[in-house]
Amino acid sequence: MARRRFFVDAVHSGHAQIVGEQAHHLSRVLRVEPGQKFEISDNQTVYLAVVESARKDLVSFAIVEQIVAGAPVVRTVLLASLIKFEHFEWMIEKATELGVERVVPVEAERSEKGLAAAALKRTARWSRIARESSEQSRRTRLPTIERVVSLTNALRDQADYRYVLEEAEAPPIVSIVPAALRAEDRVGVLVGPEGGWTDRERAEIARAGWAAVSLGPQILRAETAAIAGLSIINVLWNATSLR
Repeated sequence: MARRRFFVDAVHSGHAQIVGEQAHHLSRVLRVEPGQKFEISDNQTVYLAVVESARKDLVSFAIVEQIVAGAPVVRTVLLASLIKFEHFEWMIEKATELGVERVVPVEAERSEKGLAAAALKRTARWSRIARESSEQSRRTRLPTIERVVSLTNALRDQADYRYVLEEAEAPPIVSIVPAALRAEDRVGVLVGPEGGWTDRERAEIARAGWAAVSLGPQILRAETAAIAGLSIINVLWNATSLR
């Protein structure tokens, strides 16, 4: 059975700490005890570590050894139009499990009014969701949850491959992905809001050079489309690496 993995702010001289609310969760909910071994990551490297002490507000670790961690099959960025926060947060959680490198909230014309302003107060919560999902899925690095941007700014993302998820009239995503793929490729996935893009936005997206792709004939919720798109990209890039 795989060991639990936790993120720490830093490793110094062979030791690391988790403090505050996260320490309370470890000591009071998970009931970690001195002598137990876990994996920890400083957002760069994964280590095997042993618990030195566990108190309500502080859990300290001693490093045992460095662990070789697997590299992601592709570098993905999810540029997701703002939707109702309970659905957006589910999307962050699942995108994190799928290895997304960055999540960029986008204010679209059909995003509900007030969501962009309210999102400023959600950054810490969204980062916490991403951290918990990263620990559950045993990631080496945390995804970056960025501030809300306009569609115009989102379209400037410099990914190597840039796809906007569209309706069935667009070509299937599997038919447009090139044959030569590399793990270091950066892939941007742009997802519209509930109700889809406006004609003005579609024209702007096309001028910016984003390729419109489809996930099939069904009409998907925004959060479902995002996760389906990321899953397909992971499979395509992983299949190439196994050849």
